Amino acid sequence: MVLRGYVPTSEETLQTLAALRLQSLNSDFSTHAPFPRLEELFPPCVLHARLPPPRHRPPPKCRGARLRAGLLAGGLWGQALAKQRAERDQRLRGRLREEGASTMAAILEKWKLLQGMGRPEAMAAYVALVREWPGFGSTLFDVDLRVSALGAVPQRLWLGIGAKAVSLYKPGEPEPLDSFCYGRISSFGASDSSTFRLSVEDRDLLFETSQVDEIAQLLNTYLTSAGAQRPPRPHEPAATSPPAPPGPPQGLCPTPVSRPHRPPVGSFHS
Repeated sequence: MVLRGYVPTSEETLQTLAALRLQSLNSDFSTHAPFPRLEELFPPCVLHARLPPPRHRPPPKCRGARLRAGLLAGGLWGQALAKQRAERDQRLRGRLREEGASTMAAILEKWKLLQGMGRPEAMAAYVALVREWPGFGSTLFDVDLRVSALGAVPQRLWLGIGAKAVSLYKPGEPEPLDSFCYGRISSFGASDSSTFRLSVEDRDLLFETSQVDEIAQLLNTYLTSAGAQRPPRPHEPAATSPPAPPGPPQGLCPTPVSRPHRPPVGSFHS
């Protein structure tokens, strides 16, 4: 979760986390130690965020202008544009390499300061740093808010499901926009295959997401463990006994498995 950029914290802290990971993997700093790739230590999205955003030219408005632009694009002007794009991409790749080298150098300097720290101590320090985020332990889902009574909030949000509450975050922000304890949730379920509905007292929240089933399963797990009875979904008969909860949800705690082939249940999909 840290490497995917879903633990909002400073770059300084991210560099320290990377150094602690190196100390855990390789013990004390050594020029002969095997170095993982930077993307295995530091979230690549942070490096990409440093690059200038691409400039987009507005399309021509009138039909004649669009026709002339189309004719030019197929001739010498199109070749010139392609060359400019190739040169711009090359500059951005060079800038990205520079940013990566600078970040790796900062991580190595922090690694050198950890000399003598054992593996268990490094792992404990890593988790202690991540725990500083108030949302630690939550499972995060990338959602688009469709209908809301919360006022002017961004459309793209993080939906965080924890043991005590459901929270809405602006991506990258450590504090939630709003939180709902489970006692305030009156119902939830799938409106369709890509829309999840969450009813909180007198308001309904609709989220566009590709992980409708995972969200519902996790909510049901926490409600069951809290002794609450999940209301039946439309066209679903009421359960005669509480369903058996699935396996424990995977939150933001680091796991010993490195570079999993498939993201765990409840993690983000790009």
